[in-house]
Amino acid sequence: MTSPNAGHSAGQLETRGIEPVPENECNGDPLQLFWVWFAANISILGLPLGATLVAFHQLAIWQVVIVALIGAAGSFAVVGVISIAGRRGRAPSLTLSRAIFGVRGNIGPTLVSLISRVGWETVNTTTAAFVLLALSSIVFNTPAEAKHAPWLTLLCIGIFTVLTLCVSGLGHATLLLIQKWATYVFGALNLLVGGFLCATIDWQTVFSASPAPLSAVIIGIGIMAAGTGIGWANAGADMSRYQKRSVRASQLIASAAWGAGIPLVLLISLGGLLSVGNHDLASATDPIAAIRNMLPSWMAVPYLLSAFGGLLLSNHLSVYSAGLTTLTLGVNIKRVQAVVVDIVAIFCGSIYFMLFAGSFYGPFITFISLTAIPITAWVAIFVVDLAHRQYYSPKDLLDVSASSAYWYNGGIEWRALGAWALALVLGFCFTRVGSSDADWFVGPLADSWLGHNGLSWVVTFVVAGGLYALLGGAKDRRQSAPDTAHV
Repeated sequence: MTSPNAGHSAGQLETRGIEPVPENECNGDPLQLFWVWFAANISILGLPLGATLVAFHQLAIWQVVIVALIGAAGSFAVVGVISIAGRRGRAPSLTLSRAIFGVRGNIGPTLVSLISRVGWETVNTTTAAFVLLALSSIVFNTPAEAKHAPWLTLLCIGIFTVLTLCVSGLGHATLLLIQKWATYVFGALNLLVGGFLCATIDWQTVFSASPAPLSAVIIGIGIMAAGTGIGWANAGADMSRYQKRSVRASQLIASAAWGAGIPLVLLISLGGLLSVGNHDLASATDPIAAIRNMLPSWMAVPYLLSAFGGLLLSNHLSVYSAGLTTLTLGVNIKRVQAVVVDIVAIFCGSIYFMLFAGSFYGPFITFISLTAIPITAWVAIFVVDLAHRQYYSPKDLLDVSASSAYWYNGGIEWRALGAWALALVLGFCFTRVGSSDADWFVGPLADSWLGHNGLSWVVTFVVAGGLYALLGGAKDRRQSAPDTAHV
């Protein structure tokens, strides 16, 4: 089957790296992006997000639905906004970011984005390996503990990483095809599992629950946004760079908002329903096991398969994006080689955390969640810049020398980088970092209302975008374009 938008067929290797896509290869449509974002967000692990809203913030179920719509679908609308830049500039998100931060100033945001990608991919891989261990224990009666079956653990990690490589390595056309059709398969499994989970809901308690105050709703929206769309924002243009010039901005925004929003709203709402009167899911250190315990024993296999599939579809997109981000750092290798480097990193990381580390989820997720602050600052600056930038120079995006229009002052656009850096400092002032055992870092304003309720990312967004706008934003040295983008 031939992809209409990538210049290569599904199953064939995409050889393009970060260089802008020629116009004659840009024939994509928003429906393709809808399936990409839908597939990346159908994991059953979205249930704990909704569970926390009820268990920890005391939201009524109708408030959970509102929070999911605004926080999850709304934050993915931001992903859609960044997708507009991909259609205009025909290059990946972090490559286009060179026009904003300068070819050297862009290194900081790009490195943070790569660390975030590899971190969450390691979480996905480790979780998926635990899923396969659980499946093996049911079918073959093997040990379910990773350290009790090290060779089987290595095999489980290997299976997941190879399946990820097969799709992410081949590239854009294969990714579009697999994400669409796999959504049907794993989406159906999720519906089956969700149907049985509904049987465990205490409906009387659900309808009698009192609503939480507005402040709790606002906090919930922030938590959902930070945990969903904000983490994917730097991948928006990676997929939209093959879109037709005639595709409107509103279509790109809608494809991301509803592609991710539909599964997330359903999963978050179901998670909230499950947590009414039962907070086990929200407080579980292993949400996979907690959800499995709610199901009849014969549902264990389809449930674990649906969990594995959701993690795999998410990883496909993340690893593809990470490969492009690696190239943007200036690593002189081919795109598929960058994907392999990423795969090796997450393979080794998963081995360490499954076979050697004493604990994994709490400390590691806390650490990589910190990257939400610099990514949020980057998103704010990128969106403000996009408001006035209609054109990205293909030649200058790839030119990292002093002759580039995006060299600015010593390779750095100081207004953008300065706003980014200041927003980071202020954002971390409202942040508390640590594990259940002890705090690692406590910002001086961590105990304020914003800090206590986990809204440091809001401070970061407002400061970064606001300061960059006040300073005037980056301007191209050469403003002429042969054909400005369709707004």
